[in-house]
Amino acid sequence: MDNANIGRHISGQFNHDLENVINQAMHMGGLVEKQLSDALKSISQADRELAQQVLQNDYQINKLDVSIDDECTRIIAKRQPAAGDLRLIMAIVKTVADLERIGDEVERIAQVTLESLSGPQRDLLLSVDDLGHEVLALLQSTLNAFTRMDVKAALKAHKTDEKIDQSYEILMRQLMTHMTENPSSVPQLMTVIWAARALERIGDRCQNICEYIIYFVKGKVVRHTSAEDIKKLI
Repeated sequence: MDNANIGRHISGQFNHDLENVINQAMHMGGLVEKQLSDALKSISQADRELAQQVLQNDYQINKLDVSIDDECTRIIAKRQPAAGDLRLIMAIVKTVADLERIGDEVERIAQVTLESLSGPQRDLLLSVDDLGHEVLALLQSTLNAFTRMDVKAALKAHKTDEKIDQSYEILMRQLMTHMTENPSSVPQLMTVIWAARALERIGDRCQNICEYIIYFVKGKVVRHTSAEDIKKLI
């Protein structure tokens, strides 16, 4: 992370500690992004092996979640950071927690894929492809904003989630209509709904991370606030 918002300290070790947790969080973000990309590819390419690989790799994300949380706790106990430093550490802790939850949602998508590839729902599952790539683009934008601690980029990504919610609602209406017209398809469509719901939740997690960026840089808590109101507030 290279940003004027990140200060330097007299203690070289404190700088090292902060840079270490920042780099770990960025590495974790990169792993989560790859997991989501691979999960989407496993759907479009009907790749059972890739979906299985996504499931197997989730442990790496969980391991980083624990490691970064422990390191941030150690820094708080040892350095007793104040003001901006404490906000930075709290933003990292919260971001890492949401990245871990995104990893869990990706794991669900991969599991749904494995259950669907050999059945008639495989073609139905392809209907989440557009939504999936919208969510992947949002995740990438969010991680880029986090890397730079860029408030403007965070605001833009935060607002993008509204479009994802709209796409999700449109897809759900289409699926519900299909269920009504083809009652026998309900079991297959439920797996598609689970995958779509997981993607929508990833969008919400990205929005949370954008709010943590704003909290660190501006010192303002903007949870449960619309994108327009956040823009006015900061």
